[in-house]
Amino acid sequence: MNSVLFHLAFPVRDIPTTKAYYVDGLGCGLGRENDQAAILNLYDHQLVAHVTHDEIAPQKGIYPRHFGLIFTNKSDWQALLDRAQQKQLSFYQQPKHRFVGMPLEHSTFFLIDPFGNLMEYKHYTDPTAIFGGDLNQIGDR
Repeated sequence: MNSVLFHLAFPVRDIPTTKAYYVDGLGCGLGRENDQAAILNLYDHQLVAHVTHDEIAPQKGIYPRHFGLIFTNKSDWQALLDRAQQKQLSFYQQPKHRFVGMPLEHSTFFLIDPFGNLMEYKHYTDPTAIFGGDLNQIGDR
């Protein structure tokens, strides 16, 4: 286990649907749970799904809010893509290669969970592009 783990809390409508999507679909491990929250293990990072009765406003695009993972191994990215397709998870954006031939080149896809939360999963061709170095471009042009 890493010495530092990422933690993210996000809104959901109910725990059974959350478990069906994140555990059965995405392959997360299930930690503690009750009728108001569930702790999920996404590649050794902690996601906490909190039930809300407030409206979860649908996003109008991938910006400004989404979360996800950057895979350092392309085969791990491909394995998750294959699982998402096999489990028929909803894609917000289909898999694609962005910035081909440029320092920011990467493979990416976006999923959307049953509550409207967007998740991006990507793999950079050049790992130095993850944090950018001398690059200043962020997101789409």
